Amino acid sequence: MLKLAVFDFDSTLMDGETIDFFAEELGLGEEVSHITEEAMSGRLDFFESLQQRVNLLKGLDYSVVEKISRNLPYMPGAIETIAELKNRGIKVVCFSGGFRSATGYAKDILGYDADFSNVLHQKDGKLTGLVGGDMMFNFSKGDMLQRLQNILGVSEEETLVCGDGANDLSMFAHAGTRVAFCAREILQKEANIIIKEKNLTKILEKI
Repeated sequence: MLKLAVFDFDSTLMDGETIDFFAEELGLGEEVSHITEEAMSGRLDFFESLQQRVNLLKGLDYSVVEKISRNLPYMPGAIETIAELKNRGIKVVCFSGGFRSATGYAKDILGYDADFSNVLHQKDGKLTGLVGGDMMFNFSKGDMLQRLQNILGVSEEETLVCGDGANDLSMFAHAGTRVAFCAREILQKEANIIIKEKNLTKILEKI
């Protein structure tokens, strides 16, 4: 019986990559999107890619960051799926290599219990190009998942994880139910549930 469900945010609970939306404001959407794709496909170290991409955002007004973070397109079925999981007594958590400005705001809309993500450093109302937080490395999601499992007394067999990219591999290593959602091939290979339609409620049919 499942007790814990952990979802990635970008391209999983949200339809798109938050950092790509930020980059578009600076006319750097294509450049940042390319780095994102390289990282999500496992061809680029996640920590290095995150630093590269955030550095390109240097100078962006933080008010723009907040505005975009509050107007992101959530994935079809996200609200319904999280509500149903919670109805079943499952704790639902969001792990994101993206940013607290987005996951913190989405928490009350989508209904998950907690979020772990990164924070864009700002000074005098503008991004400095620096970033820190809970999800900086390739291993971060798996590391945090094991900590949560220990705190909650939840086993791997009682854990569901859902993501789309290479930085989700570390949490796949510690969960019995592994959902690859519209995912890169590198993640599909490690999944035991593969969803290819942009509709999170499809997960409910499989568990």
